[in-house]
Order: sequence, then structure tokens, then C-alpha cells
Amino acid sequence: MARTGKPAVRRVAAVERSLRVLEALAEAGGELGTNELARRTGVNASSVSRLLATLAGGGYVEHDEESGRYRLGLRLLQLGNVVLAGLDLRELARPHLEELVEETGETATLSVPGERDAVTVDFVQSGASVQSVARLGRPSVGHATAAGKVLLAFGEVPAPSGRLERFTPRTITDPRKLAAAVERVRDQGWAEAAGERERDLNAVAAPIFGLDGLLAGILGLQGPEGRFDREARRRAVEPLVAHAQTVSKALGSAP
Repeated sequence: MARTGKPAVRRVAAVERSLRVLEALAEAGGELGTNELARRTGVNASSVSRLLATLAGGGYVEHDEESGRYRLGLRLLQLGNVVLAGLDLRELARPHLEELVEETGETATLSVPGERDAVTVDFVQSGASVQSVARLGRPSVGHATAAGKVLLAFGEVPAPSGRLERFTPRTITDPRKLAAAVERVRDQGWAEAAGERERDLNAVAAPIFGLDGLLAGILGLQGPEGRFDREARRRAVEPLVAHAQTVSKALGSAP
């Protein structure tokens, strides 16, 4: 048979029935008996019993001897962790960057936590004639950028101490005011910066969380002051947070 590089069209019925059993257990969120699984899957009870025995042998389901019911097994968690370990954050986030640019008209960025600052690892440029230019590898200073504030709020990075560097008249230089700003970010789930690192550059940013619940990345939007003003930033928050949550979910993070 010639190889096409595509999956075969014909499916194995027994495997499909096994998947229906696993999906039914997942939807139940707990334990189910053989008869209940038969009812939910539309597979007769004797076939379900054999499928469960096979799945239990591989660790995909577990049998509770006292109740006689079944639940999902740890083997599924092990396989899930293997899948998650192979996910590339940039690959996952790239379509969301593109959609954010279409939805808002501003430049969308992806940053990851660094030792001190968040670092830009990908971006999609705005198509507007007046653009804010993102740069790969550029650190987002914690006290002067939206992505930096997200890192301080949700990352494992200590807050800067002492007098903070002033980049513009709007830069937060008082550690106490910065602490208050970071607390607001934790409460609302997103951050903004208005002309705090560069006079005419405004931005909003939202966290991406991984399977372990830790900060895995930061989605951001940035644009010039004349277009990405307070009202425009507020309109951008909802789609930004929604896309960040979708990427978090793809990484295995709980809601």
C-alpha cells in the first residue's frame, strides 16, 4: 500500500468504544459503575466490562473494590504530562497574537519570565501606519511596563527595592506606590502602563499560567499614546485576558 503521510481513514471500533468509556468517566468527574457506563456510552454492559478490564490493566482506569466502580487512572495523567512538556508556548500563543492584532489594531507581544524582568520572545506587528515597534529579547522593566508589573504580581521575582529608575515623568519611582500598583494587578488580573517607560507608548498585559499554576508567559498589547489611550486600553482588556486564559488552558492550567 502506498504511503500518503496521512492517518488511515478506517477506525478500530473497539478503540472508539474505549475512548467513549474514558470520556464518560471524565465527564462524570468521579466514579461510575459498569451499568451506568453502559447507559452513558450506548455500549452493552458485557462489552463495557471487558473494556474496563483492559483499561485497568494498563492503568488508564482504576477499580474500587469496595464500591465496584471505576475512575480514571494515573496513567492518563502521566501521558498528559508528556504532551504538555512538548508544547511550545510560542507555537500555542502565535495564533492568539495574530487574532489580538486583528481585534485591536495594536501590536501584540508574548513575553516569558526572566530572572529579573520579563523578556519578549515573540510579537505580531500592528498594521497601522503609526506603530509601536516590539523587539525580541527586550526586557520589560518591572516598575515601568505592563508586562513587568504582571511578572511582579504573579511571578517568582522579588520587588525592586530602593529608589527606582525614572524613564519618563510618569514612571513609578516610589517602592510603596509600586507595591500598591502590583496589588491592583493581582486583584484585577491584568496590568497597564501609560507612558511609563517611553513617553508615547502605552500597554496592557495579562498572565499566562502553566500546569503547575505558575506564571508561564505574558500576553501584551502596546500602541502609541494618540491611539491606544485609556478608553482603547479598556476595550482591549477583555479580549486580551480571554486569549491569555485560553493559552493557559491549552497549557493545562486550571481555570
